[in-house]
Amino acid sequence: MSLIGRPVRRTEDGALLTTGGTYVDDVVVPGCLELVFVRSPVAHGRLVGVDADAARTAPGVVAVFTAADVDLPPLPPEAGVLNQKMTTPVLADGVVRFVGEPVAAVLATSRAEAVDAAALVDLDIAPLPALVDVDRALADDLVLHPQAGTNMVLKLGFRRPAGRAELHEGADVVVRQRMRNPRVAPCPLEARAGQAEWGPDGLRYRAGSQAVHLWRGQLATALGEPEERVQVVNGDVGGAFGSKAFASREDVLVAWAGRRLGRPVRWAETRSESMIAAGHGRAQQQSAELGGTRDGRIVSYALEVVQDAGAYPRIGAILPFWTRTMLTGPYAIRRAKFSSSSVTTTTTPVVSYRGAGQPEAVAALERMVDLYAAEIGMDPAEVRRRNLLPPESFPVTTVTRARYDTGDYPAALERVLAEADYPALRAEQAARRARGDVQQLGIGLSTFVEITGADTRSEYASARVDDTGRFTVHSGTCPHGQGHVTAWAMIAADVLAVPMDRVDVRHSDTATVAEGGGTGGSRSLQTGGMAVREAALALVERGRDVAAVRLGVPRDEVEFTAGRFRAPGGRVVDWAELAADDAGPDGGLRVEATFQPSAATCPFGAHLAVAEVDTETGQVTLLRAVAVDDAGVLLNPLLAEGQVHGGLAQGAGQALVEEVRFAADGTPLHGDLQRYAMVGAAELPSFETVVMQTPTPVNALGAKGLGESGAVGFPPAVQNAVADAVRHLGVRHIDMPVTAERVWAAIQAAGTAS
Repeated sequence: MSLIGRPVRRTEDGALLTTGGTYVDDVVVPGCLELVFVRSPVAHGRLVGVDADAARTAPGVVAVFTAADVDLPPLPPEAGVLNQKMTTPVLADGVVRFVGEPVAAVLATSRAEAVDAAALVDLDIAPLPALVDVDRALADDLVLHPQAGTNMVLKLGFRRPAGRAELHEGADVVVRQRMRNPRVAPCPLEARAGQAEWGPDGLRYRAGSQAVHLWRGQLATALGEPEERVQVVNGDVGGAFGSKAFASREDVLVAWAGRRLGRPVRWAETRSESMIAAGHGRAQQQSAELGGTRDGRIVSYALEVVQDAGAYPRIGAILPFWTRTMLTGPYAIRRAKFSSSSVTTTTTPVVSYRGAGQPEAVAALERMVDLYAAEIGMDPAEVRRRNLLPPESFPVTTVTRARYDTGDYPAALERVLAEADYPALRAEQAARRARGDVQQLGIGLSTFVEITGADTRSEYASARVDDTGRFTVHSGTCPHGQGHVTAWAMIAADVLAVPMDRVDVRHSDTATVAEGGGTGGSRSLQTGGMAVREAALALVERGRDVAAVRLGVPRDEVEFTAGRFRAPGGRVVDWAELAADDAGPDGGLRVEATFQPSAATCPFGAHLAVAEVDTETGQVTLLRAVAVDDAGVLLNPLLAEGQVHGGLAQGAGQALVEEVRFAADGTPLHGDLQRYAMVGAAELPSFETVVMQTPTPVNALGAKGLGESGAVGFPPAVQNAVADAVRHLGVRHIDMPVTAERVWAAIQAAGTAS
């Protein structure tokens, strides 16, 4: 029986739940120095001086470094299309540009000594005006990077049709709304950490990385070392959500300090440091217009985005590209316009975060569909029903040149409506409104599509069997909670026709895995899993070659069945015998494979949220979360459901409570988890999930990505539900997060206006 599609429990969880994982900060190398950063308490200022004399003479201190000591060039932006004049010094040099920017590094023989000494470093910073508002950043009256002469990091545009035709021609109504997609903190359970060891062969850097091979290249370039002298290795990784996709300036400094001092060096940030310095997500200001007819047909859509890039342009500054790509979502919209401006501000740099530009597109469009439905007096489910791309139209190329492989968007909508008993919900809502209940009910919908594996990079895998009949698979992916060890063992065992427990999976080490694209953008199964499958298939063919020689028959007469190779007449040979016969240099049979995807895949779904709003206090209670997700063929339904649950929880958090905020002077108002709200189990209902499986022809498994769907589709469903609950009171729109304070203020403002 095939393992594909079976709900196999995660094999990696046993250790995590008993003895525990081994994370960067768990590994202590003899003689290792502890590094603690001294960070700017000022959002923007001229760095007049750094007095580290007291710190240098403190107990246990080995060195204190400032920008003057670091003989490395500044780091360029992570994407070549970003303004390359806006470089990032490894330590702040002359100017600080956000609270939390590293200014100095203290190294001591213990962490406690390093923390105590860091407190003795005196920073002389002459304050400069802060810049936290993106509209002011656009004006360039205060430029944060004088060498660039502007705050503009990247501009994007798009219009279809490109001619002189009016965008909204033929529309009976045009709805407009300015909204914010809030800045959020990724908050992985394991904050950033790194450990550097230098030896005769170069650097061994232990990280919590999403892509060890990418990090190897980044560290080698920053340090001026050949890549072959840099090894990057992960242990267990306690989450990332995009925040650990690239090596940081702190990682570069840790590695440089180890080389400079000739001793191992390690660093682990505190939660407070992580909240203000590890990078944030989202942070878009959006202005949208949607035109349509009175009978519910969407004619046109336009979105203008201002992306807050933070103080230094990192990968977050380019994410409006994906917002543009997914502009029209699952709808048959033929006229569209998009523009974006990514600008620097005196705030924490923005990085990638679960969904990376696509949740922002879905949130804007789904909110506008509800506003349009309200304007024409039509049920929002019916508006969606009338505009979704039909299943017979696939494959579809949208006006923004996004290519959707397969889908049945109307079916997903109908299934979520049926699962939730939509008519009953609307009836209950009407009854509460008629009674004038304090607790009002809101129903919010979101129909969405996303692109996964969008970069179509190749992925690497190898497969080996030894003379005991044990198999080892090496993969170029870097799991950080997704369950790759289980998934890749399932794929390999299925092809090799052996029990899963005979397959070991290795990953996340540039010394043992030849190459790899890492894990992000929901690419893993459709690229990494396919590479494992290709390697396993190649091992079968290699085994057939060796079996033909051993059995003395032509190759095409060797049958592979039930994990053994059989010749005509019944003679058989197993994997262990073949490995002993034809052992390579490292023993056993070994093959390598690379899988190159021909295209991205496009998972889709429909989410429904039911929210209860206390009209006297604004308090929101999320009562139901119903999610229909289609990610093609599911390899392991248990792993898939775990990914959906995690995404729904994060999506609900963004919609309900999560928001990074800054004071006018650039001071963070979210410096720890006491001041940055996150949802927990107590704030969430049991998730009601429905599986659809529409295979893709892009890969042999028929699988699409799934890791980001909840974070993509659920936030606007929750936002729409809350707005729907109070729409009859005159409330038109409430920005995310829909906190009690924000909801209450909207109700009061609507009452005053009426």
